Amino acid sequence: MLIGRLAGMDIAAQWALAGGLAWASGFRLYATVFIVGLLAHYGVIELPPSLEVVQHPWVLVASGILMFGEFLADKVPAFDSIWDALNTVVRIPAGALLAWGAMGDEPAATQFIAALAGGFISGGTHLFKSGGRALINTSPEPVSNWAASFSEDGVLLVGLWLALQHPWIFLILLALFLALVIWLLPKLLRALGGIVRRLRRAASASPNTRPP
Repeated sequence: MLIGRLAGMDIAAQWALAGGLAWASGFRLYATVFIVGLLAHYGVIELPPSLEVVQHPWVLVASGILMFGEFLADKVPAFDSIWDALNTVVRIPAGALLAWGAMGDEPAATQFIAALAGGFISGGTHLFKSGGRALINTSPEPVSNWAASFSEDGVLLVGLWLALQHPWIFLILLALFLALVIWLLPKLLRALGGIVRRLRRAASASPNTRPP
């Protein structure tokens, strides 16, 4: 049972919870808060005292509304990239805060390390997601955008389930994911830079192609 696993948290479960919340925040912050808070509210899982605030009814209402808005915004080509850009200032610090809270009553040094790791993880996930979406949005058709968005929804649910039920498996997969992000991120940035340069050249050339 989830409640038994989290109530007597061992170190692996605790770090998996911290890493899982930070990782999921980079994809879907509001859905992460809502899902974990709802599970805790109905007693399916027991969170550390420092995270119990996410199960407060008003937090559930606020995160649920924002989750629904993000679900819709994430399915709209081009607007999803604007949404990602706006949420950069929210997802990364929130991922760090949730990772800090997952450490519960651990020493302050451990909590601080968890917060640093959480910020790094949520930042990597966010950049991976937003960079990939920006590349997908270069295609005018919406199907690839919808497929990517629904895939992220599914990955989020599976990842949170693994973090809560199978912490060691999640931690191994998280390490592999971070290695993939570190390897892919420079390539994503170069690809996005190429797109920006092409758009600038097209914009600068367009006045010269107008008929007199």
